[in-house]
Amino acid sequence: MSTATYHRGTGRRKCAIAQVRLYSGSGNIIINGKPYQELFPLIDHRRMIEQAFLVTDTVGKYNVEIRVVGGGITGQAGAIKHGIARALVDLNESFKSPLRQHGLLTRDSRIKERKKYGLKRARKAPQYTKR
Repeated sequence: MSTATYHRGTGRRKCAIAQVRLYSGSGNIIINGKPYQELFPLIDHRRMIEQAFLVTDTVGKYNVEIRVVGGGITGQAGAIKHGIARALVDLNESFKSPLRQHGLLTRDSRIKERKKYGLKRARKAPQYTKR
């Protein structure tokens, strides 16, 4: 598929980065060389990935090839969702408004807070003992 023309978008969420290529086709979604159903068994993650196509009414019109690295399964699903939305805007500028209204073009900037010294986690303190 490398010779065909494509539209690209980069999505990010937590520590995950997804590079998305959008080709005209029959609606296949391939992530790191495997079908997305294989990598994302949970329905919520699958819905997250398909959400941009549902909003723009382009389900089954484009093949998607994705390379995703870093993070966990939820972060990767969020990064893929963001990348697909950006690729759709690259394809057709009129998709920008509905995608923006559904919050698909906004990068979710929440990341894990660092652990502080003297604490067990980022904010959890050891139990206080009076005596």
